Amino acid sequence: MFILIRQLIFKLSPETAHHVTMVILRFLTRVPGAFPCIRFFSGIRKHQHQVQTVAGISFPNIIGLAAGFDKDAQYLSVWRALGFGHVEIGTLTPLAQDGNEQPRLFRLPMDMALINRMGFNNKGVDAAIEHLKNRPKGLIVGGNIGKNKNTPKETAYEDYLLCFDKLYAYVDYFTVNVSSPNTPGLRDLQTISELEIIIQPLLNKRKEKQKEGLPFVPIFVKLAPDLALDTLSDLVAYINQTEVDGIVMTNTTVSREGLKTPSAIIENIGNGGLSGAPLFEKSTDMLIHAKSVLSKDKYIIGVGGIYSGNDAFQKREAGAHLLQVYSGFVYKGPSLIGSILKALKST
Repeated sequence: MFILIRQLIFKLSPETAHHVTMVILRFLTRVPGAFPCIRFFSGIRKHQHQVQTVAGISFPNIIGLAAGFDKDAQYLSVWRALGFGHVEIGTLTPLAQDGNEQPRLFRLPMDMALINRMGFNNKGVDAAIEHLKNRPKGLIVGGNIGKNKNTPKETAYEDYLLCFDKLYAYVDYFTVNVSSPNTPGLRDLQTISELEIIIQPLLNKRKEKQKEGLPFVPIFVKLAPDLALDTLSDLVAYINQTEVDGIVMTNTTVSREGLKTPSAIIENIGNGGLSGAPLFEKSTDMLIHAKSVLSKDKYIIGVGGIYSGNDAFQKREAGAHLLQVYSGFVYKGPSLIGSILKALKST
């Protein structure tokens, strides 16, 4: 059934297909009695209660939806119905922005991959908060935050701090995104000196919020898979010295190495971050290296090319405490969630 639906959906442009799919799924969640049917197709009815505690948060299960799929927190009821243990909204910026020109999302079916250069298209942090005010119970929500495209590097920390301040009461954890390849200059923030300028105000603000009576909210930093290993080691060593709670490994890659898709097609697509199956090995290797440096009291969210229970098992063995899917969900559908949880339960 899903294969047939996917074939029909894939006849649409990627962005149109995404919008149509989400509208249909949101409609179904509002139909009386449809919730059990949606859960059935996700295959988690017997495997959903695999609670995992990470950074003080009890996640219903370890499978989450990576940032970029639900940028504005519009479809939270859908993710809960499908059985995700958590969803990461965003990347959110202080001001709404359209992102890069279309087309900006491309499928590579031969590689089970996607290339995107979305450019942090979102309706702004205030719009997301309006959706978060009515978030469903039983779903952990992370807030992925970044800077507006036109914000210079020198004042980027102000954008992160503003989003952090506004979202603090509405999300369960934060991810600081300094690793997207689709916002000019963003990856330049992946140095100790630049990262410190961003992180320290967030840590100070968290202490202020706690003094005001709000709960402790963990902070993660999302890193790129294209970092040199010595740079990654330095960044992780810096994170070890801070009160940051963990890292997300990894964002998309700018590499096109080893793709089956003809090079002419790849060249015609142009710039953008590659996600999906070709990213699995690279992102997992980076995760392993980061784990070897990371303090034992900190956590890792593993992302990149998870398409099966075996992929998930390898990420867990590499050191990931939580997992997130994106391209795998596009290509494999809702049943991926249940198949992963079933596989992990049997190991």
